[in-house]
Amino acid sequence: MQNLKRQRKVILDLAVTLDGFIEGKNGETDWCIMDAEMEFNDFLNQIDTILYGRKSYDLWGHYQPQNQEESELWDLIHAKKKYVFSTTKNEIEQGVILINDNISEIITDLKAQPGKDIWLYGGAGLISTFIDLGLVDEFRLSIHPIALGEGKPLFEDLKQRLPLQLMDTNVFSSGVVQLIYRTK
Repeated sequence: MQNLKRQRKVILDLAVTLDGFIEGKNGETDWCIMDAEMEFNDFLNQIDTILYGRKSYDLWGHYQPQNQEESELWDLIHAKKKYVFSTTKNEIEQGVILINDNISEIITDLKAQPGKDIWLYGGAGLISTFIDLGLVDEFRLSIHPIALGEGKPLFEDLKQRLPLQLMDTNVFSSGVVQLIYRTK
């Protein structure tokens, strides 16, 4: 009998405004709603690895919130294995894996290893690279009830169309609508 194991998925789980921005023009994310109803901890328990671009890691890789409720969430995030993608850094702190090239081969190998799913955290440039390389398996986009008018767009500089299949939707009392797609 053949033992079939499930391959890990790369999941882009991201907050986005109604007009398609992942941050405001000055990098602000104060519009992002986090509430217990969204069950973000369940998502964090589904993953064991986080993929960061260098700028996102510099901003959020060591983030320490001010209140206890957020501290528990961030402790869970910081406990995950971390990969940082950069073309400018040559070294990084111990326990974090730095990737400078061969992204497709490294991620294909990582997905084949045993473990939980993998969170593609961002930023926008890394997201575009992963999409262009066909490395994103699932898109979990939480559309927030705000339009910013300007900022950092989610889908920037895509090289080709991205056909997706809707898998699920979740509507929260906060007005956030979560759309879950997989690549076709």
